[in-house]
Amino acid sequence: MGRILAIDYGRKRSGIAVTDPLQMIATGLETVPSHQLMSYLKTYMEHEVVDHIVVGEPKDMNNKASEAERYIVPFLKELRKAFPQLRIERFDERFTSKIAFQTMIDAGLSRKRRQDKALVDTLSATLILQSYLDFIKQHP
Repeated sequence: MGRILAIDYGRKRSGIAVTDPLQMIATGLETVPSHQLMSYLKTYMEHEVVDHIVVGEPKDMNNKASEAERYIVPFLKELRKAFPQLRIERFDERFTSKIAFQTMIDAGLSRKRRQDKALVDTLSATLILQSYLDFIKQHP
């Protein structure tokens, strides 16, 4: 069994999270500049077994695709072309950035550390992945 990898894709930076090999626990991996993301993923998958990828799906409060979706769609096409053997799924990412920020406050991180957008992106990817894991456990 391989890992599940989650991506919180952004125009500038993308947060990445992965599960353990048993697909039980989501852990933040890294935040990388989005223009380097494909290269990063190819290198990562040379060393780790990944079963599938979950990409955050930004929606507005009316359950419609948000403005950010227009940047994600071209990335998804490139991702599917680079990794045709992998299942690629989308998962609702509403509120993950806000939850990530609140989590950092609750953890007692300093204001300077909470302003680290890379940390927010990694934490958001972790939240997307953990929510996905919780969902698939409830809906096998």
